[in-house]
Amino acid sequence: MTTTERSTAMARTTPPRPLDISALFPELRDHSTTATRLHPRPGAPTVRDSSVGGPMLWPADEEWPVCDDAGAHEPYNLTTPAALRRRREIFATAEAREPLASGDFLTAKERAELDAADALDLDDLIEDPIPLVPVAQLYQRDIPDYAGPDATDLLQVLWCPVDHSDRHYSPRLFLYWRDSSAVGPVLEAPPEPPVISDMYLPVPCVVHPEQVREYQYADLLPDDLRERIDEWDDDEDDSRPHYQSDLSLAPGWKVGGYANWSLTDPYPMDCAACGTAMTMVFAADSGDWNGMHCSWRPLEENPTASPDIVGVQIGRGYSLYTFHCPESFDHPPATAMQ
Repeated sequence: MTTTERSTAMARTTPPRPLDISALFPELRDHSTTATRLHPRPGAPTVRDSSVGGPMLWPADEEWPVCDDAGAHEPYNLTTPAALRRRREIFATAEAREPLASGDFLTAKERAELDAADALDLDDLIEDPIPLVPVAQLYQRDIPDYAGPDATDLLQVLWCPVDHSDRHYSPRLFLYWRDSSAVGPVLEAPPEPPVISDMYLPVPCVVHPEQVREYQYADLLPDDLRERIDEWDDDEDDSRPHYQSDLSLAPGWKVGGYANWSLTDPYPMDCAACGTAMTMVFAADSGDWNGMHCSWRPLEENPTASPDIVGVQIGRGYSLYTFHCPESFDHPPATAMQ
């Protein structure tokens, strides 16, 4: 089954917005764009699928990339891929079984295994080059908002899976574009990093792409329009929709769209190579929707489901927005944690 067929069979649908904000403020149509929500869900993607955290269509004769920026690697929340996968297995088993007679959530054996993993001394490993971790693989056929160089149809996103002091203590991210038809033999077993942050190893997920319309972050709108929206939005009734949380920017993993500058004031995202204002290309998120503002939770989702699906946490529950230079895809990307 292809990703497109799977997405049709297991669609995730964003609820209609509580109201059409562009009907109230027609000028917003000039400050809107589309985004493709990925709606990742645990599964078994292949190299021929679009995925989050899945295997990549990586040429066997192309060296797997590493991050050699050891001076920026920070020793926070360190573990190993194997230890983190085992932790997830233990907690999944505990959540699925009947409560223990002791009243504890974990057995003594499980607790001892987790304690042993927590006691590992891994700090020295961040001094060496660290193999990158697959974050997302996105085929143009599945992603309406795909953007890449001419003659490419595949975007691959990888990151260095530890905090970087020069990236506001978030992962360092890398983008690769390919013509999938030109990839011959595929690398079957990419090297795993010997050390990772426990926040940056995505659970392998299939995706269920859905295109939605977004409106620019309020503080980046023209002053007059922003002031009128603020006046309309200045309502203490939490039951009514609000521009920022319900009507403008989709949360979650997505391609295209706009960044939500919820952590800091907006700051310029200009290309380090040429100074051109950059464009949002991809977002990794700590959840598929905001647990406090559930208007973006897919209609098919159980109301009690957790938005933490991919097992990734950006900062204290933020998003990592990635930008590319519209002048050249060869220029380095930039990221902002918000």
